[in-house]
Amino acid sequence: MDVHTKLMRRYGQVPEWWFICILVASAAITVFTCEYYIEQLQLPWWGILLACALSIFYTLPIGIITATTNQTPGLNIITEYIMGYLYPGRPVANMCFKVVGTLISAFVYLGTAWWMMDTIPNICNTELLPAGSPWTCPYDHLFHDASVIWGLISPRRIFGDLGTYSAVNWFFLGGAIAPLLVWLAHKAFPGQKWILLVNMPVLLGGISHMPPATAVNYTAWICVAFLSGYVVYKYRHNWWKRHNYLLSGALDAGLAFMAVLIYLCLELDNITLNWWGNVSDGCPLASCPTAKGIIVDGCPVHN
Repeated sequence: MDVHTKLMRRYGQVPEWWFICILVASAAITVFTCEYYIEQLQLPWWGILLACALSIFYTLPIGIITATTNQTPGLNIITEYIMGYLYPGRPVANMCFKVVGTLISAFVYLGTAWWMMDTIPNICNTELLPAGSPWTCPYDHLFHDASVIWGLISPRRIFGDLGTYSAVNWFFLGGAIAPLLVWLAHKAFPGQKWILLVNMPVLLGGISHMPPATAVNYTAWICVAFLSGYVVYKYRHNWWKRHNYLLSGALDAGLAFMAVLIYLCLELDNITLNWWGNVSDGCPLASCPTAKGIIVDGCPVHN
């Protein structure tokens, strides 16, 4: 038992009804907001209840995966898929359906967004930003594009009977069967200890950040994970057990701190650093269209 758990045992358990009251109040306020602003938000009351039901249903499996692997699978794909199929043609409703947050975080995010939009010229506009600018907002573009694709076009026209990629739906079944295959392999070959190291939720969930993450991100993650999770764990296990959690937090905090520091020290004075690490894709043709007959400056035309 870790020290934090021992210290927390001195405090009493929070009553369960507290959480139930917060859940009911939050759901009621959300339903009222969506019904009152139905023309703007486009999300009906049953969408809120469906979102709550999905969250409750996936709490246990996601909690198990998070506790055992330190990886938390997201529900954005499945929620976009379901809401886009049930309520097509409404991208704002799809966006609201997949958004989960708190009142405090909403105010903090809103205040930060206003400050950044007022102080950073052309933020998120990749066509007007200078070369190498870090303020391209890849996750925001992904969030917007996903809402349009799933909410406006609807998954039926992409992955359903009206779409081209209906065969992709079989991967849902494959993802459900994959952990069972690993378990069967372990039972069939109990002497092969390496099978226990195969974790399908981590392997399959690891690619969920691929848009907008690039090969540079994954290469850095793999290197750090290998050094920490294998080399240090195997040869300096006591150090790993004592400091690895702190190292993980330090890397996350250091990244956020350096992003703010670089902006305050360089970006405010219009000083840019042009090097290969600033190139998000690494390939000048990565953003070129692949459909036939589309002409874009600097891109090859597919016939």
